[in-house]
Amino acid sequence: MQGIIAAPNGDIWALDTMKGQVVHFPNGDPAKGELLCQNRSGDPLKNPCKLVAPFALAIDQKDNIWITNIVGEHVTRFPASDPSKVEIFKTGFSGSGLAVDSLGYVWITNKLGSFEHGRTKLLEMIAAAKINFDNDPDVQNRTGKVLVGTMAAQKPGKDGGSITVLRPDGTEANFSPIDGKGIYAPWAVSVDGNDNIWISNLSSASAGIVQLCGFRTENCPPGMKTGDAISPPGGYVGGGLQMQVDVSIGPAGDVWVTNNWQYWPAALEKVDEALSTLGGGQGVVVSYGMAKPVKTPMVGPPRSP
Repeated sequence: MQGIIAAPNGDIWALDTMKGQVVHFPNGDPAKGELLCQNRSGDPLKNPCKLVAPFALAIDQKDNIWITNIVGEHVTRFPASDPSKVEIFKTGFSGSGLAVDSLGYVWITNKLGSFEHGRTKLLEMIAAAKINFDNDPDVQNRTGKVLVGTMAAQKPGKDGGSITVLRPDGTEANFSPIDGKGIYAPWAVSVDGNDNIWISNLSSASAGIVQLCGFRTENCPPGMKTGDAISPPGGYVGGGLQMQVDVSIGPAGDVWVTNNWQYWPAALEKVDEALSTLGGGQGVVVSYGMAKPVKTPMVGPPRSP
């Protein structure tokens, strides 16, 4: 399971990544739970919602559900009231996090970027899923080693990750995709109360948290445009950051970041015994008061307190 949100009407939505389906609890009632987008064909390309390892989801101001796909180059959108009305919109490769800002723009992190490097690595992931090259029966582990090994080696630029920005109607913003600017291997994205954008990197301790100027440029430093980096070239580093996953903004403007791994080969590969306990990341890093506060709990797009 990956991704879970609460909608303003009380519905709960979650994703089953491995089976490519959506879990829906109307009014948050487990007794009324239903599985949507079920693919009974056995062919991932015939998923009725065009889901290919769905990963994260969000709901916009028009009650549309948006979903990223790990093994794809698109996002899926459908009305919460009618999941059969599926639309897809092109993004970069291996979608990860996404967030909707207060104006309805959708910000999407592409773990493998938007250029040929990403396409090649995505094809390697697909090959690892279909062919057991290294005598590992676990499909998820095989694809994970390709993905995480690639992300750990990426650098900002055309051979790194990227951010896709879609307008509320699904068309791509004219400055999108965004690369460089400290974007090594973007995982999650959050929007603060100023509509500025915060991005985590699952790469290394030297890859920091990236802050981008959002669409309300009056809340950015003078002269900045939407998509420009407010953070330094390598992002905000230090404070115990390791290979990051989630990034969230709190009601006091604190930026909360989770460390997923410390030394990823210890989690996914065979390593020397002395290194075998270094797989897991070391806790949560909090940077106090760096962002404009948002109202919590987070239900729908961000709101100021």
